[in-house]
Amino acid sequence: MRPARPPPAIVDRRHMAQPAPLYDLFTLIDPTLDDERRAAIRDAARDIVEADGTIVTDQEWGVRPLAYEIDHKSDADYHLLQFHAPRELLETLDRTLSITDGVLRHRIIRLAPGTPPAPDPPRVDRVPAESVGA
Repeated sequence: MRPARPPPAIVDRRHMAQPAPLYDLFTLIDPTLDDERRAAIRDAARDIVEADGTIVTDQEWGVRPLAYEIDHKSDADYHLLQFHAPRELLETLDRTLSITDGVLRHRIIRLAPGTPPAPDPPRVDRVPAESVGA
């Protein structure tokens, strides 16, 4: 007869410390604003994240064409921020960007575990307006 085995340990993973999720914040800023105002908007978002989170990637993609016009604008200054943060910070960040003049659009997306790192900013080759109709 075999000796009785003790039951396997039951581990409740819900109460184990989990790392804060990884988020993408993609911001489209009005390119007609002066450089200082656009930098102030980006800095405000960084400050909110750094108050209770950790920035992983911070990329300025520059002024790029939009797929469709937003508020009669055909270009926007693109900015990508990847960070770890708690849920409460997301609400503050979303509220702040929603009421900030000069932010055309913003999106906060929770990334799935194992998502590859952010790509390098894409290059845009703009066609001069004179050659379009030729």
